[in-house]
Amino acid sequence: MEIFVTPLDVSRYICSFDGAARKAGIRFKMGEDFERYLEITTSIVGKSPTFPMFRPDCSRLEPGRAFWIIGEDRSGEVAHVQALRVDDLRATNLAEHLESLKACYADPKSQASSGSSCVCSASTARKITGAVVYQGDVWLRGDFRGQGLPRMFSSVAFGLAWAKWSPDFIYGLVPTWSIEKGVADLYGYLHKEAHGSILRLPDRGIEDDDWLVWLTRREVSHLIKHTMTENLSPIS
Repeated sequence: MEIFVTPLDVSRYICSFDGAARKAGIRFKMGEDFERYLEITTSIVGKSPTFPMFRPDCSRLEPGRAFWIIGEDRSGEVAHVQALRVDDLRATNLAEHLESLKACYADPKSQASSGSSCVCSASTARKITGAVVYQGDVWLRGDFRGQGLPRMFSSVAFGLAWAKWSPDFIYGLVPTWSIEKGVADLYGYLHKEAHGSILRLPDRGIEDDDWLVWLTRREVSHLIKHTMTENLSPIS
């Protein structure tokens, strides 16, 4: 059964978590200029390089199809980044999308280097179709960890994605340590499956075996509706 969520529900949901983050010392900014985003992320000490999924020299990141969120501390220094994009997978599925390298490159045949490959062994990925949102490039500065912020910034991202695209699925690709330490759970993802993306991009020094984590449209809708209807505090 479809869960009816109004624009007002979504607005209140986003504002509640944005307000909680502000109290914790983080102020969010949102944008669609990925040239600017890459400038910001490249200058962050301790953050791994932004993957091709969110590099404008690799992927098509047109306005209205992708956005980024920057979290600044009270002094205006960057303390958090993340990015989201939506892909039309109505004629295919997530496994095929990943394995074709179209998740990384607008034109894999001309852009991917020799030896580049991706294997998706997560069986559920072949059932993930439609409007599919990817959340990635997530980074949080060390002095803000352990304060419940992952739930805040992920909830803001989920709310904005729902408002902009009302996607069928939202997913992420996370390393094993994120699963073992429960970080993916803190983001709010309800499902996880190993070997979601065994990605090798030799020219970029990338060799990862990430878990697939995901939420369905109904689950995101329920999360928004439940939080607002039950008047729950946005932080536990």
